[in-house]
Amino acid sequence: MDKPTYPDQDNPCMLRRVRLDHHDSVRNHVHQQVLTEVERLERRIEILRLAKAPHVAVMISTYERMIDRKKGFLRNWDLDEQRYY
Repeated sequence: MDKPTYPDQDNPCMLRRVRLDHHDSVRNHVHQQVLTEVERLERRIEILRLAKAPHVAVMISTYERMIDRKKGFLRNWDLDEQRYY
């Protein structure tokens, strides 16, 4: 399977600007980054559900655990969805 490409890799000028001296800027950046990772994992699960491979169930289970941990991280650090809409 090919590695996914991300816009930031293609154009270094498109890198997100994070102001480390501003707490909210860092929190917003982390929140967005983790949400993006969760969305990618959820898309992978959707694709895997259509696959007829022998270890699909194990892979889906692993991705679901990763999603749960990422969402738990957001809750523990008060970065959950309710705050950012």
